[in-house]
Amino acid sequence: MTRGATARLFVAADLPPAARAELAHWARAAAVSARGSGGHLRLLAPDSLHVTLCFLGSVVVAEIEAIADIVSGSPAETVGELSLGAPLWLPARRPRALAVELHDDAQGALGSLQSELARTLVAIGALKPERRRFRPHVTVARMRSADAPQERSLPATPALAFAPVALTLYRSWLGPTEATYEALARCPLGTSEEP
Repeated sequence: MTRGATARLFVAADLPPAARAELAHWARAAAVSARGSGGHLRLLAPDSLHVTLCFLGSVVVAEIEAIADIVSGSPAETVGELSLGAPLWLPARRPRALAVELHDDAQGALGSLQSELARTLVAIGALKPERRRFRPHVTVARMRSADAPQERSLPATPALAFAPVALTLYRSWLGPTEATYEALARCPLGTSEEP
């Protein structure tokens, strides 16, 4: 390994398999709708659907162990049920992704988990402070800005509620057509269901 090598990292909340399957099913219908209005969406694989909590970007490989310790040592508390909201084109003006917004549980547990995690990662220098407010969502498809549909209406999202099953540090490997994710550290979120 070369000195100063970096890895592209992010921390995410993993979805249960049934929720990933339901979102992937909805995304296929959305892709058909987008295609009919001049758009082309590249659907993400169901097993790659997640809720990004902190995107760290390129991190020196030597720092991964400290970040992994933070993620695997996070309090294994339960995040209550999240529910699906409306579809989102991100960013709104020149979209490059199709996502589905998430509504936090009544206690705001996911937002609290994200805030505490971000604070800890900022304290060790692994994350730059974010100016934007955390907006939980699941990205289901990507596109080039030029491929965004002209008509942006989409089918209604399913009435779906679920609890995330784990907090995971991922390494993102960029490929020619899509990224693949390697789990480096994981902490269960108070449930026995595997991601």
